Amino acid sequence: MEPSPAKGKPQGRLLVSTTLDAKDELEERFERCVGIVTSMTNALSEREANDALTAHVCKGPQQHEEVCLGLFTVILTEPSQAQRCYRDLALINRDGMNVVLMKINQILMEKFLKLQDVCRTQLVWVVRELVKSGVIGADGVLMTLMKQIAGGDISSKNLWLAESVLDILLDQKEWVLKSGMLVAMSVYTYLRLMVDHGTPNLAIFRQKEVDFCISLLREKFMDCYVIGRDLVRLLQNVARIPEMELLWKDLLHKPQTLSPQFTGVLQLLSSRTSRKFLACRLTPDMETKLLFMTSRVRFGQQKRYQDWFQRQYLSTAESQSLRCDLIRYICGVVHPSNEVLSSDILPRWAIIGWLLTTCTSNVAASNAKLALFYDWLFFSPEKDSIMNIEPAILVMHHSMKPHPAITATLLDFMCRIIPHFFPPLETQVRQGVFNSLTFIMEKRVLAHLAPLFDNPKLDRELRSMLRDRFPEFCSSPSPPTEVKMEDPVPLDVDNHVLDKEDGCYDHPEAAFSDDEEEINNKAGKKRDFRFLPIKEEYIDEPVDITPYVDQLEDPLKEKVLQLQKESDMEVQCEVMQEIVDLILEDFDSEQMSTLASCLAELFKGHFRGDVLPDEITEESLEESVSKPVCLVFRNLCQMQEDNSSFSVLLDMLAELYQKQPKIGYHLLYYLKASKAAAGKMNLYEAFAQATALGDLHTCLMMDMKACQEDDVRLLCYLTPSIYSEFPDETLRSGELLNMIVAVIDSTQLQELMCHVMMGNLVMFRKDSVLNILIQSLDWETFEQYSTWQLFLAHSIPLETIIPILQHLKYKEHPEALSCLLLQLRREKPMEEMVKMVLSRPCHHEDQFTTSILRHWAAKHDDLLGEHIKALLIKNNNLPRKRQSLRSSSSKLAQLTLEQMLEHLDNLRLNLINIKNNFFTQTPILQALQHVQASCDEAHKMRFSDLFALAEEYEDSTKPPKSRRKAPASSPRSRKGAAPPTNNEEDSASSSASEEEEEVSKPKAPKRKRKGSSAVGSDSD
Repeated sequence: MEPSPAKGKPQGRLLVSTTLDAKDELEERFERCVGIVTSMTNALSEREANDALTAHVCKGPQQHEEVCLGLFTVILTEPSQAQRCYRDLALINRDGMNVVLMKINQILMEKFLKLQDVCRTQLVWVVRELVKSGVIGADGVLMTLMKQIAGGDISSKNLWLAESVLDILLDQKEWVLKSGMLVAMSVYTYLRLMVDHGTPNLAIFRQKEVDFCISLLREKFMDCYVIGRDLVRLLQNVARIPEMELLWKDLLHKPQTLSPQFTGVLQLLSSRTSRKFLACRLTPDMETKLLFMTSRVRFGQQKRYQDWFQRQYLSTAESQSLRCDLIRYICGVVHPSNEVLSSDILPRWAIIGWLLTTCTSNVAASNAKLALFYDWLFFSPEKDSIMNIEPAILVMHHSMKPHPAITATLLDFMCRIIPHFFPPLETQVRQGVFNSLTFIMEKRVLAHLAPLFDNPKLDRELRSMLRDRFPEFCSSPSPPTEVKMEDPVPLDVDNHVLDKEDGCYDHPEAAFSDDEEEINNKAGKKRDFRFLPIKEEYIDEPVDITPYVDQLEDPLKEKVLQLQKESDMEVQCEVMQEIVDLILEDFDSEQMSTLASCLAELFKGHFRGDVLPDEITEESLEESVSKPVCLVFRNLCQMQEDNSSFSVLLDMLAELYQKQPKIGYHLLYYLKASKAAAGKMNLYEAFAQATALGDLHTCLMMDMKACQEDDVRLLCYLTPSIYSEFPDETLRSGELLNMIVAVIDSTQLQELMCHVMMGNLVMFRKDSVLNILIQSLDWETFEQYSTWQLFLAHSIPLETIIPILQHLKYKEHPEALSCLLLQLRREKPMEEMVKMVLSRPCHHEDQFTTSILRHWAAKHDDLLGEHIKALLIKNNNLPRKRQSLRSSSSKLAQLTLEQMLEHLDNLRLNLINIKNNFFTQTPILQALQHVQASCDEAHKMRFSDLFALAEEYEDSTKPPKSRRKAPASSPRSRKGAAPPTNNEEDSASSSASEEEEEVSKPKAPKRKRKGSSAVGSDSD
């Protein structure tokens, strides 16, 4: 039994907890405050207690806070004393209830889910009393309480909370109307919740919501106008409700009836929704979990977190509607910094892609897609943020390979929403989508859209529709033309939530875009990014290194400033050499990071554009490695690794690498291209260990990935050296190979194959080639074909990789199967090859096994016959239980007797109309005899035509036995069998073959002992 509570302590606790939970700090503090209040008022009358509390409060802020929190805690935990304690609290507080308001907000944001049921009810009661009293700040508390009402949740607790808050808003409507933000937040919340309350048992509550929203929209429309375009989205979802339909029609056709300042729906749609509203429909717990995933979870490790989130919030049928809230929140609120975007943190598009795949109803899927594209429809670069439209294009781009159906459905939606969203505004919607795509290319979210819009994985009709809708983006890069449209309706009312943002990709640290910040393209500074490559966009911009250079000491500061002023490359190299000398002489290591920042800014232009010369000669290569940054590489090459100066300069390079990640592959290029670096490729390993990564493999893969994204020609140029110098890092997995085949074209593939055949490049070795080829099964078609071409250029025996057949499925891996088929065609069959071929599961559409067996039967019938005989006898001798266990204990295909017989029967049927003596060979017939003697009746019946070939063989070699068995032989069993005369000639042609037959047959009578031992004895 639980111990009874101590006398004077409140009954029950504040938070739900178990005996294993540590004591909550907030709860402990509340209990201490209750103890103080109780000790002062115990055994006193109400007047005396009030005087004692007032006297204590006057002593100082700490005593004031203790009494206020003590009375507040009693209100939460003891409903019977709540009225009296609230009255005392109202009388003695000296700060306008500020302490209580702060603690209520803290509980709502951090502890609400853990509150005891009684405390939760009392907390709502306190908020109601604060609103009744008109306490300043109560509107903020009420909005925080409203945030706790979860969307997509019709549980009793959530419905109770929604109805309780609505009752407060209805009872105190006059007070509500005084706060414009509370009006807008209430309308946004209950318009969204209405969607979840469509069941008959919630009809009364839903009607209250409808009446409340309509009254606020009609009375205070311009307060609601600040919601922005998402107000239209929410109204659209409930426009079929009769009362809402009337309002919807007025919004579209009679805007002046709502407000004289409102000119029409276009004015509302052109206004971006503030993040305050997008965030208000997620509970604090949902928001915390999403923020954690987008800032702490690494890409590839998100499944456990997604599973938890789905179990908690997305597992019920009514939770389908919550996905729209989540997608709008991710697009409009979660704006990661450049640092996060360039890291391996889980990207926004991956979460949205996952949310789209969890939609189980068509309505939810359509609404989710609309939520994703909503900011596209009326996008304006001057007002809207690139971060709001970036997730949609990246979901489509990244889903093309693993989930092409998602990309297709999103592209289809994007095309169809233009004419169907609101036909009178089709031109404006088309312009909005056009603006979005243009801005995406300008900001280099994607370099070109043609690979996405004109991808072979999309069906012909969709590609045709995309070409019709967006011809500017479906061809090779060219300047897109403007879509002509009428002037938009001027906005008469400023949207308070739309202010300015300096730029989405330039925030120094991870943060959400502020509510009052968005993009502002200043007049006179707008550039046209369409015609110029990236390297020319910024080439003339002056570099500002003032914040860094001021931290440097002379003479280093002087040299850095000189380097900034010089434009001649040779002079820059001379100054850079002087800086290197200063670093090696006497350099304060604390200034290393500052110097690296200066150099990274000064050399920014050196890392733009192509590194590799168009025409590769000794002179052009030397010229390409004559940049100032290469002075650091050259000095390192000239030093001994055990030299202290070498370590200092290497640390300097590692610091520079943190500021400019392209340094890595530029170092690799220098080590290959420069004569001064001949034989010094091991310098890169020392560099990798000096970096923050500290690992050669990780550093190498990251640098090659950066090279792949920047310059494919350079990637191909570096490939032979990288494979030869770092075989342990490159040959043990397919990571680098996948980078290469993902971007090369057919010419570059042919060049790499030539390098392989000339001995300059080894991309596979026997111990790892099988694993790499298995990894490649998930790659794109061209990537797989390129991989197989590169493999075939090597001289690796095919039997090394033949076990891959166990992993190949005829519908999922046609690329690998076709390459293997052509290669097996050139090989003589070996037993292991035949075993793997026969181990493939039988399927009437999978012709792989039959086709290669047919080829071998025509070209190498004797070898194939011997291998099949050995495999049949070996598998027939295994106990049946062991065969079944072996075939079921592994996911890989296993060779079973039944499979072999099925494949042989398919081969027999394929050869039935062709003159081929494969099934007349002695080894095949002997093996079939061997199997028939021991298999069960079901198999004998199923493969009767196959076994009939062996019976004919017995007829031709043993006349006495054959004559007795002939009448029992059916015409069906002889169908497809070879003529007996041929068998007689073959068996009589050589005495050696008869001796061989006698040696190989003794076991057959033993297997037939049950059925025909007597006949066998007579024959002998």
